[in-house]
Amino acid sequence: MEKLGLRERKKQRTREALIDAAHALFCANGFEATTIDQIAESVEVSSRTFFRYFTSKEDVALALADDQITAVLEAFAAQPAGLPVLTALRTAAVEVIRTAETDTRFHSLQDVISVSPALTAARIERATARFDEVARLIGARMGVDPAADPRPYLVASVALCAVQTAVAAWRAAGHPAPESELTGQAFDLLSAGLDYPAGPPAASQ
Repeated sequence: MEKLGLRERKKQRTREALIDAAHALFCANGFEATTIDQIAESVEVSSRTFFRYFTSKEDVALALADDQITAVLEAFAAQPAGLPVLTALRTAAVEVIRTAETDTRFHSLQDVISVSPALTAARIERATARFDEVARLIGARMGVDPAADPRPYLVASVALCAVQTAVAAWRAAGHPAPESELTGQAFDLLSAGLDYPAGPPAASQ
């Protein structure tokens, strides 16, 4: 890995400090009530400096989530070539999330997102913006061209949307399991197939 120069290390420290300060303020005051000026002031930089690193409050709030998606894709690309697509995605996602769960910032991110429907929706939207990137990686593993074969895009949409949505719904319903476990369960259900049999009619109220 290339060693960062002094200037790059300083920039990285400033970015990390802004993320930490933002999460602390979001947890204390709420996402909507926190201002960019407050975040910048807590790190003793100007709001102009803030905008060198992030475009908005939403951007700094979801920076760790964006980094997590990047880490999952890198881990997915590094999985053994013989692994099926969903198995490789599940392994990569669970590994990355399990590692992230040891970081207190991961839990502050979950707390901030869980009480903000706007951030929950934005997190999924930002993930879907990476469809092309994910589909290319999936197509490469399958040995097909995503421009000609729709399956890589189908898997990408499932991986980026359905799994996150399912985990968020389970979390909202009070499931106590760590997010890494819920993510694994979601992938397991997808791998088993979704064409569930019809059940008996619901009892009338």
